[in-house]
Amino acid sequence: MSPPVKLIGSFGSPLVHRAEVALRLKGVAYEFIHEDLENKSELLLKHNPIYKKVPVLLHGDRTVCESLIIVEYVDEAFEGPPLLPSDPYDCAAARFWANFMDQKCRKPFWLSLWMEGEVQKGFMMETKENLALLEAQLGGKRFFGGDSIGYLDIALSGLAHWIGVLEEVTGVILVGDEYPALRRWANEYTSDEAVKQCLPSRDHLAAYFTANKDKLKMMAIAMLHQ
Repeated sequence: MSPPVKLIGSFGSPLVHRAEVALRLKGVAYEFIHEDLENKSELLLKHNPIYKKVPVLLHGDRTVCESLIIVEYVDEAFEGPPLLPSDPYDCAAARFWANFMDQKCRKPFWLSLWMEGEVQKGFMMETKENLALLEAQLGGKRFFGGDSIGYLDIALSGLAHWIGVLEEVTGVILVGDEYPALRRWANEYTSDEAVKQCLPSRDHLAAYFTANKDKLKMMAIAMLHQ
């Protein structure tokens, strides 16, 4: 019998979504354990004592942390449709652009949404440049890897669902009509049946972000000075 699979996560996290959608796309049965990040459990602290963050994947007596590392582990450890490309070059390119999202895009995206004035203007310019690069990567493809959802789509999934909700809450538009391929891709991604099963509803996300606006602005200010 296969060891049980459990995923420690929290509501509304695009990083947790990465891990969860990888499991669903591979057809892996799992138990979702909801973590209260304001009062972190012994289970989380035991299995991720270094970062103390979600997501955390438990596969029998094995622990895997960090969202993209979890996606790669799930792809290699379980049967099902591949998430990473089989070609070494294509695989390297997917990892490159996933790293680009986390290292080059996340901070300017977040600060564009929550800052004001000249500071916001500078980060919005950087965000637009990054979005143009991602738009070019799509070309005429349905998904970043071709005709089916793969590793890079999962890595960029925050753009497909979360950004639109945050735009609604903050009134700041980032992914406008000048990015038709990204907008089409986002619709394709969020319409997939496996994806829909682990997407938080837009209404619940909007309510959460609205209720936590002050906290999220403080997070942005702290990020600005990092």
